[in-house]
Amino acid sequence: MPKAKKLTLAVLINAALISSTYASEQSEAKGFVEDASGTVLFRTGYLSRDKKNYIDQNGQEKVVKDTSSYAQTAMVKLDSGFTQGVVGFGAGIIGDASFKLGSNNNAGNGMIPRERLNGKDGAGDVYDHWARGGGYVKARISNTTVSYGTHVLDIPVLASNTARLVPEYFEGVLATSREIDGLELTAGKFTKDQYSDQINTDGRRLDRAVVWGAKYKFDENLTTSYFGLDSKNKLDRHYINANYKQPLDQSSALTYDLSAYHTKWDEKASTYSSTTDDLSNRKNTIWALSTTYNTGPHSVMLAYQQNNGNTGYDYGENADGAQSIYLPNSYLSDFIGNSEKSAQLQYNVDFSNYGIAGLNWTTAFVYGWDIKVKNVTDNAQEREFFNQVKYTVQSGFAKDASLRLRHSYYRASDAYQAGNYIGDTNEWRIWLDIPVKFF
Repeated sequence: MPKAKKLTLAVLINAALISSTYASEQSEAKGFVEDASGTVLFRTGYLSRDKKNYIDQNGQEKVVKDTSSYAQTAMVKLDSGFTQGVVGFGAGIIGDASFKLGSNNNAGNGMIPRERLNGKDGAGDVYDHWARGGGYVKARISNTTVSYGTHVLDIPVLASNTARLVPEYFEGVLATSREIDGLELTAGKFTKDQYSDQINTDGRRLDRAVVWGAKYKFDENLTTSYFGLDSKNKLDRHYINANYKQPLDQSSALTYDLSAYHTKWDEKASTYSSTTDDLSNRKNTIWALSTTYNTGPHSVMLAYQQNNGNTGYDYGENADGAQSIYLPNSYLSDFIGNSEKSAQLQYNVDFSNYGIAGLNWTTAFVYGWDIKVKNVTDNAQEREFFNQVKYTVQSGFAKDASLRLRHSYYRASDAYQAGNYIGDTNEWRIWLDIPVKFF
């Protein structure tokens, strides 16, 4: 095991054994049943991508069938509390049960799975109904928790896709330690990756992914983090972030955020926009800097993002988490082409101050340029106009139910059409979420 990983695991173990500098979470455990929780989220989801100019890799225009998907799911989570004592134990279940609505027979956009055909996953007809999920066990000592089983991950280098009907699941072990005030350490190992539209619990054929990292909160205004990933026969990835909030007055602030990824791919990994023929030397560094001005219900963000290396920033297809893109210029497009530069202007308003509590609107425009397309051009471009409106019920029997409408208008130059990336697209996503708490 590399020295960095050994050191991280040693820190986690030592942190669990030393005296904590603040209150122990385990000392406040109420019990396995007493602190248990159970929830279900009913989601009705619709996703449609209207391809306007679909050109294959040979430069030939293709006729694209309807890609809309419409389905219903119930996502369940049953989570026990921890038993009392020096070491607490617990368990839980997460999963989803879904069915398609209407006669839509479309797949390929991460919503509805296909049956296995001729020994190949996802090659047959779409499912009319399906269910997925798993269980986990957990243990806690002081402020250190270890869980084994099925997880929905929120780690910058290995993040589960939660932007579809149901989430992406990883199976493995995850340890989180908060023994020192302000410092959170993370380490884990995962051996299965099940994407949102897959029935196979290891549909992405993950061999072994080891993650480690740390997040430190200096004070109420400054936070920094680092995370690493070693995915066997696929890639090595590192992520850093620094976020600083500068208060201006009681209702205004400036927030500065710097994020960066560095990735090296192995020979067996896949990348979509490489400009080198040396598969053993594919590297990429992508970084982004954003500044957000908040005043009352309004916020305005300016962001700049830049790619360097001999391939674009590729994620998801190597079982490395289909949401592992913690960068600001990420909507329908992530603006991650080879050598691409991109700039964004975003505006958000919370209508609570205008008498409509729970209503929020976000609009953004992102433009990318200087994209390298192998053997074609060094200056392809892309652009996206994004809008999202979300309303969350604030009280009554439907409290916390929400309706979200999201639209993206995406266009790219001919050299950067679907054979290389997304292709000209108008996309709609509509989610109706109704959460119910059992206990």
